[in-house]
Amino acid sequence: MKPYNLEERTFDFARQCRLLISKLLKTISNIEDGKQLIRSSGSVGANYIEANEKLGDKDFSFRLKIARKEAKESAYWLKLLKASNPSIDSEI
Repeated sequence: MKPYNLEERTFDFARQCRLLISKLLKTISNIEDGKQLIRSSGSVGANYIEANEKLGDKDFSFRLKIARKEAKESAYWLKLLKASNPSIDSEI
């Protein structure tokens, strides 16, 4: 077992984001912000997996930085969705 199990945790994060979005009202802002969250949350894990298949130390570092950027972007979209949907507090 891997000590941090980040592949599984990033997959679960993306899955949880998708479940949250499926429960939101289908307003224009929720749909558009939800699309962005789906892209960025999935990209966190995808870039982490690519980092593990590194071509060298620089490539590894670059991929991890991208994964971190995508995680920060996901946090932004979650914050925006939360601000637009007061009932989301019970979901997060």
